[in-house]
Amino acid sequence: MADLSTEYMGIQLKNPLVPSSSPLSKQLDTARHLEDAGAAALVMHSLFEEKIEEEDARLARFFHQQSLGHGEAEGFHPVPENYTSYEENYLDHLTALKESLDIPVIASLNGTTDGGWVNYATELEKAGADALELNVYYIPASPHEDCVAVEQRYLEVLTAVRENVSLPIAMKLSPQFSSLLHFARALQEGGANALVLFNRFYQPDIDLETLEVQPRLSLSNSEESLFRHRWLAILHGRVECSLAITGGVHDYRDVIKSLLAGADITHMCSTLLQNGPARLAEVLRDLEQWLDEHEYVSVKQMQGSISQRNATDSSAFLRANYMRVLDSYQRPTGVQW
Repeated sequence: MADLSTEYMGIQLKNPLVPSSSPLSKQLDTARHLEDAGAAALVMHSLFEEKIEEEDARLARFFHQQSLGHGEAEGFHPVPENYTSYEENYLDHLTALKESLDIPVIASLNGTTDGGWVNYATELEKAGADALELNVYYIPASPHEDCVAVEQRYLEVLTAVRENVSLPIAMKLSPQFSSLLHFARALQEGGANALVLFNRFYQPDIDLETLEVQPRLSLSNSEESLFRHRWLAILHGRVECSLAITGGVHDYRDVIKSLLAGADITHMCSTLLQNGPARLAEVLRDLEQWLDEHEYVSVKQMQGSISQRNATDSSAFLRANYMRVLDSYQRPTGVQW
C-alpha cells in the first residue's frame, strides 16, 4: 500500500487532499465529516475585512448615533448584551474547529487595508490557526497603476503580515501576473511558505432584461486544472516554497496530474459542494489504487516527476505544441466549413 503522506509549509499531512476555503467549513458537523472522509487539513472560509467594516458602520448608525441632536434617544437602541460581532464569531469558530478536529486548520484572510491585514492576521494566530492563507483578491482597474505597483501591493501585504505573525503563510495568487516565476521568487524572499495556484475570480454577468451587472457563481470543472498544471510544472524545483493547486480538482486523475506536475497538496471545493464530504473518501481510494497499480511506493516519489525540469520534453509546457494542437482539431461530423 502506497504512502500517501506529504508536507505542506513544513506541516506533515497524511495525504494531499485539503478542502479549500468554502461554506463547508462553516458547520462543525460538516468539518468533522470532511475529516472522517480523509481530509488531511482544512482551509476555513475567509474572514473578510469589508464585512467587519460594514458591521462597524451599521452599529455606529443604529446604536451609537441615536442621540445626535436628541439627548432623550440615548437609551432607545442599546447594543444587546449578548451581541457578538462577525469577527468574534469567526474567531470563536476557528477555536471550535481546533478543539473538534485533529487535522490542521488553515485560516483564510481577505483584507483591504494595510492595518487590517496585520491586525486580523494577528488575531487569527491568537485564536489557534495552524497556518494562514492570504487571499489577495484585487482587480487592477486603474490606468495609472502599472504591473510593478500591482506586484508591490502583494509583496507589501506579505511583508507586513510576515513581520507580525510566526505562522506559515500561503499566498493565494491571481492567474494574471505577466512573469509569474520571477514574482514567485520575490514572494518566497518576502517570507511566503507556499503559493496557491490560482484564485478563481468570479466573473460578473449582464442581465439582458434589466441591463444590470449581476454577480454569477459558477463552480469549476476539471478543464480548469490544466492551466494550473502548466504553472505547477514550471514553478516546481525553481522555488523552495510549497505549491498547491486550487480550482478544477474533481477526481483522482486531477489529483495525480497535479502531483506529477509538482503540487504538494491539492485543494478541493466544487466537487465537495456538489457531492458532499464523502467524495473525499472516493478520491482517496481511487488515488491509492492508481498508485499501487503503477507501482508507486509513495506520493513523494511521484511529486514533480513530470514538471518542466523533469519531463522528457520540457518544451511541451511552453510554446512547442502550440501549432500541433491547433492543427489537430477535427471538423465535427455533419458540419460544413
